[in-house]
Amino acid sequence: MSKLSSIELRARKIVEGFISGLHKSPYHGFSIEFAEHRPYNPGDDFKHVDWKVYGKKERFYVKQYEEETNLRCYIMLDNSSSMLFKHFGEWSKLRYGIHFAASLMYLMYRQRDACGYIPFNSEIGAFIPAKSTYAHLRQIYIELEKELRSDEQRSEEKRQTASAKAIHEIAERLNHRSLVVIITDLFENAGEHQELISALKHLRHRKHEVLLFNLLESRSERELAFSDQRVVFEDMETGSEIEVLPAQVRSDYQKKVKEYTEKFRQACSEFEIDFEEVDTEKDFDRALLAYLNKRRLLG
Repeated sequence: MSKLSSIELRARKIVEGFISGLHKSPYHGFSIEFAEHRPYNPGDDFKHVDWKVYGKKERFYVKQYEEETNLRCYIMLDNSSSMLFKHFGEWSKLRYGIHFAASLMYLMYRQRDACGYIPFNSEIGAFIPAKSTYAHLRQIYIELEKELRSDEQRSEEKRQTASAKAIHEIAERLNHRSLVVIITDLFENAGEHQELISALKHLRHRKHEVLLFNLLESRSERELAFSDQRVVFEDMETGSEIEVLPAQVRSDYQKKVKEYTEKFRQACSEFEIDFEEVDTEKDFDRALLAYLNKRRLLG
């Protein structure tokens, strides 16, 4: 996968493999009908008929255009420095998040949904509005390729997380009801946890649907499964360091991570926000299935 030439090819491979597996799994009841055309209806303008399809099927099909979009969706991708972390896995959280975002967008495009892209750290990066054309999808993939390069170059620049600020801003900027997918490791300053929950609530207050994916490398970041030799941990967003013996703090650490995660899960449940834990050492299937579940509920 890593050797394929573009983010688009990788996204297609991920989605096609997922759909193939879905059809063979207990989830085969899902309807994965992707159509770039719809049957001709009396009154449709004949200039929109796809004659190549007619030549193959001897039936009239009309090309679908942006105004026929089913759903408007924005993907918010955390690109702060903490997302560059990896230890046991092959991919950093950022690289995993980029491929996951690309795969979601390919699914959306195939379903004729409009997708937009919003990278963020302490500031909002590029704000690409939601559209459903292939040219637009290619524009977003170009931006994702730039993010991949930033992951590979591992810049010394420290990009700190300010998810609450970014989400509040997006809640105000989005004028149409949308599905907002947030991909983040939820590494926020301790004093801002409640503000982040408030920002998520702000999105819901503005009538947006929200799907939050919490990306972590589970063995290192949830379980602290390092060797029991002395280890120096560095905060990737501030550069501060702490030296510890993992065996001495593992139990308390796991407890605090679990409490933190459950706090968000409960808050999300209260405000009808979908919350999914994602392990960056696992494949994309569970996360993609969570999106399809949400998509199916939205009609």
